Amino acid sequence: MASGDQSWRTSRAEWSPMMSRVRSKVNEHNSYFVRICTQGGFAVLFRQETQVDMPSSPSSDDNSFREQILETARAQVRRHGEAKTNVVDIARALGTSHTTIYRHFRSKADIFDALVVEMMRDEEEMAKKFVEAKGSFAERLEGMVMALHARKRERFTADAEVYGLYRRIVEERPEIIAAYSKAMTSLVGRILADARKRGEIRVDDVEAAAGVVRDAVTVFVHPVHVATAVAANLPSERMARNVVRTICAGFKAGAKLT
Repeated sequence: MASGDQSWRTSRAEWSPMMSRVRSKVNEHNSYFVRICTQGGFAVLFRQETQVDMPSSPSSDDNSFREQILETARAQVRRHGEAKTNVVDIARALGTSHTTIYRHFRSKADIFDALVVEMMRDEEEMAKKFVEAKGSFAERLEGMVMALHARKRERFTADAEVYGLYRRIVEERPEIIAAYSKAMTSLVGRILADARKRGEIRVDDVEAAAGVVRDAVTVFVHPVHVATAVAANLPSERMARNVVRTICAGFKAGAKLT
C-alpha cells in the first residue's frame, strides 16, 4: 500500500451510522457479554451465546443487607469465637465478596461494635416498655431493672461467645457504654419525672435521682458483674430487688439530692 494512501480508512460519514448500529446491537443484547473491538477503524461485535449470570446483592435494601451481615457475623462468632471470625468468612457465609462487606463496614472491629450497639438498642427498646407501662413507679422501675438483669444473665449462659464480645467492647470502648448509660438513665428519669408529677415520690432533682438509680443498679446489669455473680452463684435477682425497693422507699419518703 502506497504511503499516504487513505483508501483503508473509514470516513466520518460512514463511521457514525456504523457506531449507531453497534450501539443498537449492544442494547439489543444487553443480557449477553458484549465486546467491541476496534480494528483498523472498523467496529467488530462479538457475542457470546451464553446468558450472563451477574452476581446480585443479597438484598436491594442496604439496611436489610446490613442486618444480614450482622446476623451472619453473630452466627460466625457463636460457631468459631471472636478471634477466629473474619470478614472473609462472613462474606463466604453470606455468598458474597469481602469487598461488598466493606461497603457497609470499615473493618471487622466495626462489625463487632455494631453487634454490641445492636444488643444495647434491643435492651433500650425493652426498657422503654416499662416507661410506657401502667402501674406505680416502683413496679415499673423494678420491672425494668429485673428485665435488664435477666437479659444479661440469659445472654451469659446461653450465648457465651457473643456475650464475651459484648463484655470486651464494653470494657474497651468507653464511648459506646457512655452512650448506652445516658440513654438508659434518661429512661429511668422519665419514670421518676412521671412519679413526681403524680405525687408518688418526693425528690428535688429528678435527674440526680435517676443517676442514683443508675449507680446503684449498675452492678446488676453490667456484663462483667453479671458474669461474676453467675459464676459465684450469688442470689443476684434477690439482691437487685432489694436494692431497687430500698431506693424507691427513700424516694417516697423524700430525698434531698445534690
